[in-house]
Amino acid sequence: MQTRAVLAMVLGFLVPGAGHFLLGRRRRALAFFGIVAFLFGIGLAIDGSMFTLRESRGELLLRLASLGSMGSGLLYILGVYFGPPGDMTRQMFEYGRTFTLTAGLMNLLLVLDCWDIAMRGKA
Repeated sequence: MQTRAVLAMVLGFLVPGAGHFLLGRRRRALAFFGIVAFLFGIGLAIDGSMFTLRESRGELLLRLASLGSMGSGLLYILGVYFGPPGDMTRQMFEYGRTFTLTAGLMNLLLVLDCWDIAMRGKA
């Protein structure tokens, strides 16, 4: 059962909701994918960008924000390489970055939920 839990966590990290889908929680999986993708998409749509390790320059809070943003898995990779660069001079820039960060942090919590479901049989 531990192998299934690890697989669910890895899938859930890469694609939001995929771990729940693997564990048979189909409705939750769709809802969680929709929530994380919506937050991430809104963040990019309002001129936000992702926090990246490259820009952190050794600052602890920026590094933590970068790791949190990376929590959205493949969405993060797609956003970094194909998303808008983000314009710091725009009013909504910081809000957009906050939305993408929130999507990543939420997905990390969902990965932990996959572990909990797989190991304890949580409903």
